[in-house]
Amino acid sequence: MTNGRCVTERQCDRETVCDKGLCDRGQMNIVLLGAPGAGKGTQAAKLVDEYDIPHISTGDILRAAVKAKTSLGLEAQSYMDKGELVPDSVVIGLVKERLQERDTDKGFILDGFPRTTAQAVALTSELTELGRSIDAAIALTVDAEVIVRRLAARRLCRSCGYIGNEDDAACPQCGGEIYQRDDDKPETVRNRLSVYEQSTAPLIDYYHGCDLLITVNGDRPVDEVFSTMKAMLSAKL
Repeated sequence: MTNGRCVTERQCDRETVCDKGLCDRGQMNIVLLGAPGAGKGTQAAKLVDEYDIPHISTGDILRAAVKAKTSLGLEAQSYMDKGELVPDSVVIGLVKERLQERDTDKGFILDGFPRTTAQAVALTSELTELGRSIDAAIALTVDAEVIVRRLAARRLCRSCGYIGNEDDAACPQCGGEIYQRDDDKPETVRNRLSVYEQSTAPLIDYYHGCDLLITVNGDRPVDEVFSTMKAMLSAKL
């Protein structure tokens, strides 16, 4: 892809990797893509342990900025108070600030951002200003009906937040009440998946055009998925 939208020439030698799989400039910058329920959180945690880089979600960034009352946090809060979506310019500004913190020196895993091709283009531009680039975009793919079954079976504890399944009559950790979130009901899950497909799936084409896409079948045992992911990352970098 041209017009400055993609970085097709890497800022590192892709044939040179260190023992942790990081490129020779000592960074691994990842975008993690996947529908709700595809297992991004589980795999992100394993990536954090393996490569010692932070898992960054836009929800966490927004909450932290609002709590800290930063200028961008206050701007975001003004939109949220009115029930409006926080504009891309504010979200991108928050992400850029977060990616300049010291714990991202070796890289990062972005989860929940970008959500659209326009955001991806803006992210590429902002990273270029910071002398950085995305090294890989990992797309976890799982059949929609598998996700519906996964999420419909999920249950949470009202007291401690434990995540269990429909077989739990009570929380095994604290004995609290187990309930199903409205978001996890089958009809709601199918709607969420439809929204994801319409708004976020075009990112697959974008990152494919940038020669950054890694597609991993997420409908397998967790460790098997992660092993495949690691091997494909090593081959990509």
